[in-house]
Amino acid sequence: MDLPVMPPVAPMLAKAVKEIPDVGHVEPKWDGFRTIVFRDGDEVELGSRNERPMTRYFPELVEELKANLPERCVVDGEIVLVRDGRLDFDALQQRIHPAASRVKLLAEQTPASFVGFDLLALGDDDLTARPFGERRRLLEDALAGASDPVFLTPATTDLEEARDWFTRFEGAGLDGVVAKPLDGAYQPDKRVMFKVKHERTADCVVAGFRWHKSGPIVGSLLLGLWGDDGRLHHVGVAASFAMARRASLVAELEPLRDVAPGTHPWGEWADQAAHADTRMPGAVSRWSAGKDLSFVPLRPELVVEVAYEKLEGDRFRHTAQFRRWRPDRTPESCTYAQLEEPDGVDLSEILPVRG
Repeated sequence: MDLPVMPPVAPMLAKAVKEIPDVGHVEPKWDGFRTIVFRDGDEVELGSRNERPMTRYFPELVEELKANLPERCVVDGEIVLVRDGRLDFDALQQRIHPAASRVKLLAEQTPASFVGFDLLALGDDDLTARPFGERRRLLEDALAGASDPVFLTPATTDLEEARDWFTRFEGAGLDGVVAKPLDGAYQPDKRVMFKVKHERTADCVVAGFRWHKSGPIVGSLLLGLWGDDGRLHHVGVAASFAMARRASLVAELEPLRDVAPGTHPWGEWADQAAHADTRMPGAVSRWSAGKDLSFVPLRPELVVEVAYEKLEGDRFRHTAQFRRWRPDRTPESCTYAQLEEPDGVDLSEILPVRG
């Protein structure tokens, strides 16, 4: 491979803002794997956000990229997976598997799509120093003949349309919107774009905590919600605390630690067969990369209000943000019924991906 921009490249990033800024260009924020595609003839490499290659996990997409991208190019975008008219991040995560036979089977059963939104190189030209407005025009030309499952992301210069996308297409699994200054160069690993994401609050049971990697202070609170099945499901963690606050939480949570594992809702989390239908906090996955997922159980009596962006299945998609303790709420009242569900919208209304 011999391109004017060579792997690895750290993708350009976005900083979170509350309102969509009027910078001239807004796109949907796709919920998938951020990927930079390097193509030089028959050679294709898929670089991830952490700059590790993901090529082996998406063999079907490699062939489609060869068929739909220019002969020599570097394209920034997102690998997504669509099922039943919406993005399915859970299914996309399953595509990262160490076994070649499993990779091949999943490529057939749950094929991925690629949505391109920036052009870093074309032919012998390094485009990273050029303004985004020019890169976008070149990308539109480069992907003019592309078809399912390779797409150019929709974009708008109309703030009202952008606000409509932000509200309406959450039901299709979109993460929000991204605003990009038209005069900006491509700056790897720099937060020079702007992202606006959904935020809601929920009252959750604090049923345990994990120690911080640096020592005997709280790393994260383990959050639970009661399901219709009468079980406390692990829905995520809250972990955004200052170091001093992490230390003080140890003493605050100490009175709740006198719980026998056998009486705790997650006391037997290691027995995965017994909890096949319940989210448990100690489940090992290929994403844990050997991390210690053990936790300190607490009597499930403490209620906390957290902010979250979205649900993925029955858990929070990202780390929740601590807002306040809720001594006025009972743990039994912390159920899934309190969570707001966005109206369902078919993704084909914004992008004609297969579903």
